[in-house]
Amino acid sequence: MAAPGDSALRDRIEQRLRATAPGGDPLQAWISGLTPQQTTELRRHLPPSFARAAVLVPLVDRPEGMTVLLTRRASHLKNHPGQISFPGGRMESADAGPWEAAVREAQEEIGLAPEHVSLAGYLHDHLVITGYIITPAVAFVRPGFELKLDTTEVEDAFEVPLEFVLDPIHHVASTRMFAGQTFTTHDIPYGERHIWGATAGMLLSLYQMLQEV
Repeated sequence: MAAPGDSALRDRIEQRLRATAPGGDPLQAWISGLTPQQTTELRRHLPPSFARAAVLVPLVDRPEGMTVLLTRRASHLKNHPGQISFPGGRMESADAGPWEAAVREAQEEIGLAPEHVSLAGYLHDHLVITGYIITPAVAFVRPGFELKLDTTEVEDAFEVPLEFVLDPIHHVASTRMFAGQTFTTHDIPYGERHIWGATAGMLLSLYQMLQEV
């Protein structure tokens, strides 16, 4: 039996994401956690072209309440070592689209079997300064899966209650500098783990979508 309120939450997520489509105009992609206006300003300091990538935003349908499945990147990686992230990566020519790329990457990185995931929909594209436009594919994950981490890429996988992530009291403002300008983003601290950057931005995108009337 689902936790009280979780059925309504799942229904709302399904309703909000049902008509969404992946990709779109690269010029409309946001930098995670920033407004479109701030993104426009920062674009002047970024590369002129970006590679396409996709991540899976896995919402695990636990009986005690929905959770978000996250990973910690391996500490030896060149880009974003040790950071909290979603499973995902660069889209390949064999991928039919962002959903297929996200599912493939999740299976490769953490061993999440495709038969345990079902597509809920897509969040808007996110632009990251390492040179990627990322399409987040939101998925419902059926419990009973077993993970097997590819330790060359991932050193940990863990779950955070979705209720915690969606509570604005846990959205902590943080000031950062880039290209000589100061911007305010939001982090989501969870115990000893610190969710920030693109991952926090995508979770906040989900939160904002669910708040829309």
